[in-house]
Amino acid sequence: MTTDIKSKVQGLDPSAKPRDIRKISGMTSSIYETIAVITKRAEEISDELKKELHSKLDEFATTSDTIEEILENKEQIEISKFYERLPNPSVIATEEFLNGELKYEYSEVEEEKKGE
Repeated sequence: MTTDIKSKVQGLDPSAKPRDIRKISGMTSSIYETIAVITKRAEEISDELKKELHSKLDEFATTSDTIEEILENKEQIEISKFYERLPNPSVIATEEFLNGELKYEYSEVEEEKKGE
């Protein structure tokens, strides 16, 4: 997805909450399929956020020959704190799934197995 995840999840409650398993599993053919879809999206979100965070923190990287030299940069700390406060990728993916924002399809291999 090309939408900005950070702005999309600003109002989202970061804590995990209990869900109605019948409602969730009713959106696919089984709860296992639902979990697989949500897990796949959570992994994508996690990778996107990780790459974005590392690219932002790399801007502050300084090459130094001495290990003792540690520079604390307030902007760097604020960026890190911002990403720490974001909801867990699993929570984000679950909300996307429940809101019908995820599009998923079966691969050809799975379709061939069903046809046999």
